[in-house]
Amino acid sequence: MIVAIIFVVLMVLGMPIGFALGVAGVVGLFDMGGGMFLSQGPSKVFNGLNVFPFLAMPFFILAGEIMNHIGITSRLVKFAQALVGHMRGGLAHTNMLASVFFAGLTGAATADAAAFGKTLVPAMVERGYRRDYACAVTAAGSIIGPTIPPSGLMVVYGSLMGISIGGLFAAGILPGLMICLICMTVIAVTARAKNLPKNERRATLLEIWQIFKSSITALIMPLIILGGILGGVVTPTEAASVAVGYALFIGVFIYRALSFADFFKMLVRTARVTGVIFVIIAFASILGWWLSFNRIPQEVASLVLGVSENPYIVIFMIVGLLLMIGMVMDINAILIILAPVLVPLTLQIGMDPIHAGIIFVLALNISLMTPPVGACLFVLSSVTGEKLEKIAAQLWPFLLAELGVLFLFAFWSDLALAIPRLLGFR
Repeated sequence: MIVAIIFVVLMVLGMPIGFALGVAGVVGLFDMGGGMFLSQGPSKVFNGLNVFPFLAMPFFILAGEIMNHIGITSRLVKFAQALVGHMRGGLAHTNMLASVFFAGLTGAATADAAAFGKTLVPAMVERGYRRDYACAVTAAGSIIGPTIPPSGLMVVYGSLMGISIGGLFAAGILPGLMICLICMTVIAVTARAKNLPKNERRATLLEIWQIFKSSITALIMPLIILGGILGGVVTPTEAASVAVGYALFIGVFIYRALSFADFFKMLVRTARVTGVIFVIIAFASILGWWLSFNRIPQEVASLVLGVSENPYIVIFMIVGLLLMIGMVMDINAILIILAPVLVPLTLQIGMDPIHAGIIFVLALNISLMTPPVGACLFVLSSVTGEKLEKIAAQLWPFLLAELGVLFLFAFWSDLALAIPRLLGFR
């Protein structure tokens, strides 16, 4: 109990979550047995990061930085607009479809939110959209990025739990596409009531083809990543490094839009983002070991199964817990702390580990767009200047729709595992 109290107090006082986790973990070790257990701290920090697949994360982040810098974002947006811009609310639909294309480049919701917050939101406002609505559409689409692979959250989950990252990537494709489809449906249903604008005419096939040719270098990148991993040619870490090499090649030799100074700045930004994530992972490892040593996962499983052994009720409780904690805490920290606690519970009710993983990822991604600590909302608010509460007020139809997708995949295991089974991961 003292560990939980210290962690909450430090969070309320504003201490960065990685260090709050570290302090709470050290207190837990000391409470277990003084100096004898404290000596275990450094080794737990090292072992928490000594996981080869974690190398994929900085590579994916760097590849996204390069692709965004060389103008890939604008090309993908133009292609998406050529396909769906003629519909009422065309730029809102474009926002969603571009999120699908952009998902294969970064795997990070905040990166998508920042990129589109700087480009698509001003364009939507200029065409007559309310800025809070444009931000809400962008926030709703931003979680497609870490759902459709590559996904940093899936890398962390698979590495921690010893589950195939390729299988998790395969399981993320269908829910990511369904989130796009359901959000586009919400836009279409509300388009007339909101009097959303549309393009004067539909793009011709020739125009679509020409825009597609200019975008093909970006569209190939997800095929390289996914094709290599799902085909068993490369590991996720190797695929991430190949993605960086490919991005550098087209940035330097095809678009000629990348200098050494630019690349150095990208390396610095990548190091900062990776450093924040790795500090959280490292110090959360201490707390995770403390939880395991004190048999907290087993106690939680007994407590939950004491309420009900019905798998659907257990799944509902797990999803509800993830969503609630995700509203107030960093999702990487939640995953590192709660996955070892809750995954044994999912195994006891007969849930497939990949199915459990996609539920974790979907629930935590959705929490990125829920106040008060929704990271995507903060990014969009800072980038566009729109008030966070106004964005949240426009977001609720999309939030309800995405929760529907979450519970559909949570309760329908055959749907969640359809693509992993098709590709031989199950």
